[in-house]
Amino acid sequence: MGSFSLTDLERIVAERASAPPSESHTAKLLAGGPAKPAKKLGEEAVEAAIAAVMGDRQGLVAEAADVLYHLLVTLRAGGVTVDEVMAELARRTAQSGLAEKASRRSE
Repeated sequence: MGSFSLTDLERIVAERASAPPSESHTAKLLAGGPAKPAKKLGEEAVEAAIAAVMGDRQGLVAEAADVLYHLLVTLRAGGVTVDEVMAELARRTAQSGLAEKASRRSE
């Protein structure tokens, strides 16, 4: 299997977003406003958490894929790019997780 990245998925989401909602699940989610993909993201996150707790490895893989897809659709609905999220992660990982979390409390 070749390399596939979140940037690749973001590109696919963008392409499918421009299709008619009757032909694209992505476009249908986005047509519902930001609440629709956000709700679906939450549902998929719960399903991933349940699969993790149950020790269902294959279920976790499948649900994690759903979470990533719905996250990117939600980001698109909010006008946020993967590059922006990665920049935030880079900023946060410049220090230890505990120090970074403590710095957010003072903001």
